[in-house]
Amino acid sequence: MAHRRRGPGLAGLKANKAQLASYRKVGDELNASQLESMQGQMKVFQTNLEEFAAKYKKTINKNPEFRKHFQDMCVNIGVDPLASNKGFWAELLGVGNFYYELGVQIVEAGLRTRSSNGGLMELGDVVQYVSQLRGSKAQKVSEDDIELAIKKLGVLGGGIRTLKVGKQKMVQFVPIELDNDHAVVLGAAQETGWVTRSALAAQLGWTELRIEKVLQPFLREGIAWIDDQADGERQFWFPALCHFW
Repeated sequence: MAHRRRGPGLAGLKANKAQLASYRKVGDELNASQLESMQGQMKVFQTNLEEFAAKYKKTINKNPEFRKHFQDMCVNIGVDPLASNKGFWAELLGVGNFYYELGVQIVEAGLRTRSSNGGLMELGDVVQYVSQLRGSKAQKVSEDDIELAIKKLGVLGGGIRTLKVGKQKMVQFVPIELDNDHAVVLGAAQETGWVTRSALAAQLGWTELRIEKVLQPFLREGIAWIDDQADGERQFWFPALCHFW
């Protein structure tokens, strides 16, 4: 005779529920303990970082490479010394003010050179131009400093950003959308500073329509100039790659 298998019953369900509640409580206690331990470790890291910053303040301010490593250490433990130009970090290092001023100088460099490059500069040229604006007695700046300041400017909008072109990094000062095709054309122009339609077609295998679509925004914004005096066909020059400023 087959017997029907009985369920756990009311008492069994209550026991299972109590057991689950007990497991949950233990899990919550472990999570809380782990969180408290992690928070304690973070406080120790931050204290050590503050002591490190105080000890090496002059080196951080004067040496761009050392400043980059310090910034990386801050990021790794969730500390942003550039988040505000007030408070502990600004008082200790002045880093908030440093990158704020650097951001202003980057914008100024873009405005001053816009008529000659259309709003596009090689990153190294931006470093050189900003260094001239700052003067010989100011803190030296590096490409890393410029990139970090541009990231901070990004929250304000305005279209300033860095983009990779071949092996070079460029700074874009104009708020237009440059896609991968634009980067490829800039890369093709890096060695000579200019391109032609036929050279792009032969090198890239692009159609005439695709080439025209890429060149038009460059011409409209003044990033590329037309040279009809060259031998043969029309050339498209990129002043940002020729250091005309």
